[in-house]
Amino acid sequence: MSNAPVSNGRRRFLTATTAVVGGLGAAAVAVPFIKSWNPSARAKAAGAPVEVDISKLEDGQMVRVEWRGKPVWVVRRSAALVQSLTEIDGELRDPSSVEEQQPIYAQNAYRSIKPEIFLAVGICTHLGCSPTYLPDSFSEQVKGVNSGFFCPCHGSKFDMAGRVFQGVPAPLNLVVPKHMYLSDTRILVGVDEGGEA
Repeated sequence: MSNAPVSNGRRRFLTATTAVVGGLGAAAVAVPFIKSWNPSARAKAAGAPVEVDISKLEDGQMVRVEWRGKPVWVVRRSAALVQSLTEIDGELRDPSSVEEQQPIYAQNAYRSIKPEIFLAVGICTHLGCSPTYLPDSFSEQVKGVNSGFFCPCHGSKFDMAGRVFQGVPAPLNLVVPKHMYLSDTRILVGVDEGGEA
């Protein structure tokens, strides 16, 4: 055992130095750890808005794009089809789109900004299957309806505004994502005037 006098100043200096070095070490470990919680560049890109060119889309045609890992359908409806949308309201579970499955600007009979262009997330609201678009042969599935979306997994049926029919497993209309028109022929899916979805 040493008989040297104890230097309180030196002890405080060593304690403070150890605390500072330990704090810097903890920060050096914490910064990458916390950064790892942020989404990757790939994940950010998958959630980014998607631009769709509809310049060549003809009546009855559908374009599929991917947004946030989900299929989004863009369909051009004919004038006759748009006029017929209100004729089957009595057969639909939520014809007025009361449930919040669409932005406020798409809460109308067409469930869209422009009546002739319909956008929807192509995932059935029952168990997440992807319904089939039937532009001409839907009347075989639903009497009196010429076109729509049919989910073969459990038989859910949706009209050309993505509204679900009564008596099928799907509880809600198809989801209409936020979107906006950049021009008459370009749509941005996933964002609108109010911001991103």
